Amino acid sequence: MLEMGIGTLVLIFLVLFRVPIGFSMGLVGFCGFAYLGNYNWIAALTMSSKIITNTSQEYSLSIIPLFVLMGNLMTSAGISSELYKVSYILVGHLRGGLSMATIVASGFFAAISGSSLATVATMSKVSMKPMLKYGYSPSLASASIAAGGTLGILIPPSIILVIYGVITEQSIRELFAAGFIPGLLGVVFYLGAVIWTVRRDPSAGPAGKKCTKKENIDAIKNIWGTLFLFTLVMGGIYTGIFTPTEAAGIGAAGAFIITVSKRNLTIKSFFDTLAQTSKTTISLFVIIIGALIFSSFVDKAGFSNYLLEFIQSSTLPPIGVIFLILLIYIILGAVFESLSMILLTVPIFFPIVEALGFDLVWFGVLVVVVTEISLITPPLGMNVFVLGNISKDVVNTSTIFRGITPFLIADIIRLLLLTLVPTIILFLPQLLYK
Repeated sequence: MLEMGIGTLVLIFLVLFRVPIGFSMGLVGFCGFAYLGNYNWIAALTMSSKIITNTSQEYSLSIIPLFVLMGNLMTSAGISSELYKVSYILVGHLRGGLSMATIVASGFFAAISGSSLATVATMSKVSMKPMLKYGYSPSLASASIAAGGTLGILIPPSIILVIYGVITEQSIRELFAAGFIPGLLGVVFYLGAVIWTVRRDPSAGPAGKKCTKKENIDAIKNIWGTLFLFTLVMGGIYTGIFTPTEAAGIGAAGAFIITVSKRNLTIKSFFDTLAQTSKTTISLFVIIIGALIFSSFVDKAGFSNYLLEFIQSSTLPPIGVIFLILLIYIILGAVFESLSMILLTVPIFFPIVEALGFDLVWFGVLVVVVTEISLITPPLGMNVFVLGNISKDVVNTSTIFRGITPFLIADIIRLLLLTLVPTIILFLPQLLYK
């Protein structure tokens, strides 16, 4: 166990000194694996090469570049502003309506992009200025964008759920189905946080004007293609007509057609989109490969078995173990970036959760929800810092963190509800696939 402790400290040291997390995990895992084999570097090289080859050829992972491409193309099409207009039609006339419209639009956009950081970056450009223009407090305006962006990693299609499914060998379509209701709950709870904020301070979010019937019709016309594409992709997955990979291909092709039809795609922007997709995909694959190499070191060190024996010898009931794991995630979330945290911890925790008799699909959604919390938790809060960097002329990170408290409370309540009532998560997978 000493080797595992030293390896973890070295990994944290490398991360703190800005070594990319994928390379950090791969290096520590490779050296640790060789050390445990009496400095058998050939065995470590063999293990690493197998992981690199198998991961590169893993068919299920082809879903990642396709869904990333789909989200990037829809961003190029300017669909985010159209989604914001429709969301404003639904709730913009209410007190705090622009913040609520931002959250609803973030939910829509998250379902397309599957990325929290992309959702934050996009919605900050679309909604920050209108909210400030209509007198919204900077803390509420910025917090609603940062919190709404967390929906990007849960509402299907979710890249994080794909990666979790590959690591734990769980059905990706079941994970997508399991994430749908908790994702909608996230939207509802965030709307509740906005309502609570404006009731305490009505000046924080004044009501907007009502849209005319013509404006409503025009706005809805502009997103029919997007709604059809999302229904086709997710409906095809849920009903079993498409595999997730096939659906990702259809989604990317459909996004391309929509972007071309809106005349927002030039040759330059198309190649920029392809380049951005390639960069994102490569960085994700490097992280996945590094995490799998590190996981091999963890297994060889026997850490998972040791941790399981320790937990079984304790007086904690099984659900108490789950709460302990979630608490560890919240603490780690204040230090680690979300994807890195999942890839570091899931290989350690999922064998324990499985041995205790819990459903791994249920646990996967809990992991993503608690990771959402880490995205807006001080001091790291990746969504907060991304938003603060993009909107540094109008708002600073301390202001965003000040406004984020009601959304954090809403997230914690949702996490408790999903933990204590697993049926909320498992209802759709059991209805569709059992």
